[in-house]
Amino acid sequence: MAELTLSLAAARALHLAAQGLAQPRRKKAVKADLLAAIRQMGVLQIDTIHVVARSPYLVLWSRLGDYPQPWLEQLLGEGALFEYWAHEACFVPVEDYGLYRHRMLDPAAMGWKYSVKWMNERRAEVDAVLEHIRANGATRSADFERSDGKGGAWWGWKPEKRSLEVLFTSGVLMIARRHNFQRYYDLAERVLPGWHDARMPSMAASGRALALQSVKALGLAKASWIADYFRTKGARPDLDALVAEGALLRARVEGWEQPVYLHPDHLALAESAAAGALASSVTTILSPFDPVVWDRRRALELFGFDYRLECYTPAEKRRYGYFTLPILRRGALVGRVDAKAHRGDGVFELKSLALEPGVRLSARFTADVAGALQRLANWHGCPRVRVTQTLPDAFAAALRAALNAADVDVGAVPLNLDSEATA
Repeated sequence: MAELTLSLAAARALHLAAQGLAQPRRKKAVKADLLAAIRQMGVLQIDTIHVVARSPYLVLWSRLGDYPQPWLEQLLGEGALFEYWAHEACFVPVEDYGLYRHRMLDPAAMGWKYSVKWMNERRAEVDAVLEHIRANGATRSADFERSDGKGGAWWGWKPEKRSLEVLFTSGVLMIARRHNFQRYYDLAERVLPGWHDARMPSMAASGRALALQSVKALGLAKASWIADYFRTKGARPDLDALVAEGALLRARVEGWEQPVYLHPDHLALAESAAAGALASSVTTILSPFDPVVWDRRRALELFGFDYRLECYTPAEKRRYGYFTLPILRRGALVGRVDAKAHRGDGVFELKSLALEPGVRLSARFTADVAGALQRLANWHGCPRVRVTQTLPDAFAAALRAALNAADVDVGAVPLNLDSEATA
């Protein structure tokens, strides 16, 4: 068949559709929808920063709207998900466990995530931690008292925590469950009793499967985007061979020299996009670790969005704020907001909201953004939204008016806005 050619807008629409961000949800989410969303993305990255909801919960909210956060931990405890190093630390559908088993069997290749030196020099301590779990069952790091009298290296981890992590990276331990986001480590054979390495696909088959999953999750992909999605290393699959056998399709995006690759399951979506019949109508707030933006180069190439997470940047050098959340509006990344949930006061503070240069302001645009922000605030249990600073400054008044407007669809929780003026 002839190669499809997509406009850049069509490429964005296809990507967002593949990521579950084509249309707002009309039905209230059920627990099965969380698992379906994670399967659609392939992985759900974990991060513990929680000035707003922790990243995995926020990524799901962006797609599903309001849902009870304990559902994610329940899916882990029920064995529908497991945790491992995929893109980074991630929740992964349990049916994909075998695709990551090669990484566990060669943990020395996992870089900082595993320490050969620690295993060699502290083997007795590692074995003692393992024996404790064998005898006592699933165990938290907090169950071991710090005995070294110091913060130590490797993020200040105590020795037992470091031993838990090397055993986790090598696949000896798995995460049996979480409670209040704390990990409970247990023996892999107890967490996944039906697994045997005889079921493990070959290295080549695993790499092929992950490459195909990457393309499917992305909707379309340049060759340079594929390996990042699941952080695959080593020999890369022969994309031309995959096209020749029909496992992938090749297409073009206007203005791009390199071809892009499509998964055959998305052919109908791609044809709809190429015909101009596919568009994202979602306006929502994204996590910094959402698959749409976690590859900063891809976000720049696909959306023209130059994004950097500044929580690791000294405060005086930050341009936008500590933990800025991208704003997705109808197929475009239109800005970023540095927000903080003051849960005790019921206040969701917009410390800094910056729109992208060239964004065209309108009443509809403002209502879309205000509605997304209010829904996010309500989900945090913070119905009052405090606007501290916007760029451009003039957007603050329009945003304030939209947040107070009766026709903004934010559900049953009443709208409120603090009276504090924009800085």
